Amino acid sequence: MAWLHISAPRGAIPTATSRCLCGRDRSAVGRTKVLALIDDHTAHRSLCPLRTTPEGRNAA
Repeated sequence: MAWLHISAPRGAIPTATSRCLCGRDRSAVGRTKVLALIDDHTAHRSLCPLRTTPEGRNAA
């Protein structure tokens, strides 16, 4: 449901994209912003409305 794509070629500026079926579509450029997006993506996986129900998280 959620995808995180990171590109960090040697000697180049890293980039990342975080997408989810719920409509989330975020991107980051630069090491600091990519690391922040990774943390944000991880947090989103716990909060995504497609992965949670009023009773709690769906079973895997």
